[in-house]
Amino acid sequence: MSDLNSPATRRISGLTATSIVVANIIGTGIFTSLGFQVGDLPSGFAILMLWLVGGVCALCGALCYAELAAALPRSGGEYHFLGTIFHPALGFMAGWVSATAGFAAPVALAAMAFGNYLTGVWPGVPPLGASLAVVWLATPLLLGNAKLGSGFQNGTTLLKVALILGVIAVGCFAGPSQPVSFLPRPGDGALIASAPFAVSLVYVMFAYSGWNASTYIAGEVRNPSRVIPLSVGFGTLLVMGLYLAVNAVFVRSTPLAVMAGKVEVALTAGPYLFGAAGTRIMAGLICLGLVSTISAMMWIGPQVMVVMGEDLRGLRWLAGRSRHGTPVRATLAQFGLVNLFLLTSSFEQVVNSATVILQLCSFLTVLGVFVLRHKQPNLARPYRTWGYPVTPLVFLAVSAWMLWHLLCAKPVESLIGLGTGALGLILYLLSTKNPPSSVPASPTHEPE
Repeated sequence: MSDLNSPATRRISGLTATSIVVANIIGTGIFTSLGFQVGDLPSGFAILMLWLVGGVCALCGALCYAELAAALPRSGGEYHFLGTIFHPALGFMAGWVSATAGFAAPVALAAMAFGNYLTGVWPGVPPLGASLAVVWLATPLLLGNAKLGSGFQNGTTLLKVALILGVIAVGCFAGPSQPVSFLPRPGDGALIASAPFAVSLVYVMFAYSGWNASTYIAGEVRNPSRVIPLSVGFGTLLVMGLYLAVNAVFVRSTPLAVMAGKVEVALTAGPYLFGAAGTRIMAGLICLGLVSTISAMMWIGPQVMVVMGEDLRGLRWLAGRSRHGTPVRATLAQFGLVNLFLLTSSFEQVVNSATVILQLCSFLTVLGVFVLRHKQPNLARPYRTWGYPVTPLVFLAVSAWMLWHLLCAKPVESLIGLGTGALGLILYLLSTKNPPSSVPASPTHEPE
């Protein structure tokens, strides 16, 4: 296990940790979900309530993860939490899924979206070439020292937030305004209690995924007991505010009938916000915003591989770091996986199949808050989940409903996802765990 007090592992500031959370949450979901909601929920109030409920649920999960990260301050996310609280085999399963379907495949998905949106700005650009280019350009920056990587991540995230605020500002004055009210009206209560509202919540939660981002790098964050709760809490609240405002802008400026059923709803709203060149402008803004998403996920994913390499002899080669503490081998391994997914276009199937197992891992992790308090009541907890036990119960209830819905709506994909998790358990049984004497006291360093 890495030395948690080593300077090499405490190199990420609170600002960078928060930037990583914000960048991970704001991906393509906010620009693609609304079109599938307005058809069955033709109410401005119901739409805002949908995104508010999703944000509150994400915040509940973030606060629970923050308690675990403060009490068990090691990188790895669910791999570390589940392995410590329940059993190492369960942790390995979560780490196996996270390293592949949890990060590498979503990076490929975001890179492919970048390439597709870039063609809306410059039609002659080959989408696959653009997708590969953004990954190849981001990787060297992440392989450098922490200062360079942090500066790039903070800068691109700040640019993303500024661009979204710009869209919101334009939308507040764009005219003419659509005849939609954001105040409750007769019938809105029935819409909120309806099945379409519940179904739409699944896609909203997908748009909020990433709220737990900084817990994956807890071992590298300065003062994690304070920074992790602040980063996940403030980051999720900031994104919730942005999501509510962006959706209000889209609904206010664009006819609901025009957006209904559209995947690229942001491009649909573009002309109503920016005029004739609106589609190209919106595509460019989304491209710029996706850069920080790709960078953040490529930063976090290798941390899971590193911790797994520290614990398991068969993956020991992934634990190597440069003299600056950069996980070079794990980053290059993830880089290879991303390129493989992009070239084979298999990442969409991986993401769809892994949704249920990823949600199950989050469910078990939040459940772990109760289990750890029971098993180790005297464990030092610098931060305790606000609103406990209501906070984790809200997340568990919504997650259980989502898991049931996913199993019923996508049984084949769900079974494949559960099979992926089972494969992880088999790989764990085939692996030989490092004996304690062979686990390095500090990160293995290699020359750059």
